Amino acid sequence: MNFRDEIAKTISEGLNVTTNEVVEALEVPPDYALGDYAFPCFKFASKSGKKPNELAKELSETIKLDFIENIETKGAYLNFFIKAENVVENVLSEISEKKECYGSTNEGKGKTVVMDYSSPNIAKPFGIGHLRSTVIGNSIYRILKFRGYNCVGVNHLGDWGTQFGKLIVAYENWGEEKKLEKDPIKHLLDIYVKFHDEAKINPELDEEAREEFRKLENGNKKSLAIWEMFKELSLKEFEKYYAELNIEFDSNAGESFYNDKMDAAIKTLEKKVKTELSDGALVVELEKMPPFMLKKTNGSSTYHTRDLAAAIYRLTEYKADKLLYVVGAPQKLHFKQLFSVLGKMGHEESKFEHVDFGHFLGMSTRKGNIIFLEDVLDKGIELAKKIISVKNPKLKNKNEVAKMVGIGAIIFGDLSSDRVKDVEFDWDRILNFEGESGPYVQYTHARCCSVLKKSETEIKKTGLKWDKFTSEEELKLIKHLGSFENAIEQAAKQYKPSIIARYLLDLCGLFNSFYAKHKIIGSEEELLQLRLLLVDSVRTIIDSGLNLLGIKAPEEM
Repeated sequence: MNFRDEIAKTISEGLNVTTNEVVEALEVPPDYALGDYAFPCFKFASKSGKKPNELAKELSETIKLDFIENIETKGAYLNFFIKAENVVENVLSEISEKKECYGSTNEGKGKTVVMDYSSPNIAKPFGIGHLRSTVIGNSIYRILKFRGYNCVGVNHLGDWGTQFGKLIVAYENWGEEKKLEKDPIKHLLDIYVKFHDEAKINPELDEEAREEFRKLENGNKKSLAIWEMFKELSLKEFEKYYAELNIEFDSNAGESFYNDKMDAAIKTLEKKVKTELSDGALVVELEKMPPFMLKKTNGSSTYHTRDLAAAIYRLTEYKADKLLYVVGAPQKLHFKQLFSVLGKMGHEESKFEHVDFGHFLGMSTRKGNIIFLEDVLDKGIELAKKIISVKNPKLKNKNEVAKMVGIGAIIFGDLSSDRVKDVEFDWDRILNFEGESGPYVQYTHARCCSVLKKSETEIKKTGLKWDKFTSEEELKLIKHLGSFENAIEQAAKQYKPSIIARYLLDLCGLFNSFYAKHKIIGSEEELLQLRLLLVDSVRTIIDSGLNLLGIKAPEEM
């Protein structure tokens, strides 16, 4: 039974409004002492011509539902308290039945969301700066899929631009095949840096680079072959990191993919929007914003044009209902301009959203200014391995678990912070098995698995006496399990995986309090069955929640 829907249906009948309106308004209070659900009457009081507190009192006297223990009015709020036995049976039975699908919905059925995230530059190291976009985007992708949306994940690679003219010149002058084969990204970075050093002495190199990029734009076979090689080698390297991070994309269509689509995009725009020449550049004037530049004075395209062409392509090719751009906060102005232009073209601006985020703080690397993702992942795994060797030296699959824990710690360390804030990256904090960290959540999952394994008991699913759950620790834990769907709903609405990370930390805290105070193995049979079912439910939700964050859940640690 869905208590929320039943409560909403009854309230909607009393107010003569739709059930959906009430469902949208119903809240889950921050503290269970305030009830299981709360209904604010402000919005509906004005329609009824009554004061909010009067309406709340009137509704509390008319609502009669068998599963409701009590209804309290607090000012304009109606607080609903559900009978403990009903909560226990409903939550644990549903998790047992639905397993990893518990909390999923069909909310997004028939709707397509195209997401732009990660998007590193080819022929350059995969820097830590791209990690936030990658893991935040991947988690939102998983969360929206869990809500029933058809999601298209696009890795909009930075694979075009004048820098490739420089890189081709650099490769022709100083490139070495053996070094390229051994460590392609490092060698390409080395020769790119060398180009800039040499260009200070010999400015003619810059003109050579401009000429080389012109050749590339005009389809010169030799230039294209070198560029294709750079792209292929880069993608091969990036795929290693994506595999370690447990991330896949539906499309790797980068900037170059839109080369033959930009003129058409400009023509489509010019049919509906006035363009102007400003100092020889083709622009769209915008209110309270700088102009949106479509072509430079020399006639070449801009990243504005590419993003416009990409948006039009995604809207038509995928019939997208929503376009999300998981890109750092410094690009806010660019996306405001882009969305404004798309709005002028007749598209609803609500279809487009810039999901911005802050920076990583407090990280350093032996390789200088660029913080390599490779270094960060390796360090996370190595530190996790050392901790596991001390805590559980006899663990059989130590290397595999260290990878899950080290990489999981990095991802959780990012996602547990509100995405709009800067993240303070502290190895001691993110790898703390007892603090608010990924390893703490994974360790709680492993503890659940250990209890279930040691019990050597098959869990019954029927004939259970639900009223035997009476302790505060048990009831708080079960109620929190029941709020999983609400946490996912809020994370999806706000595009904030941190809500699920926070939910998991709270769940683990409640479980470990229960585990410390109550005997599981060795309990009398009826209570043993109930508590094992509770442990298995916690295990299921931790596994599911971590999966929504893109993190693996080890069974042993």
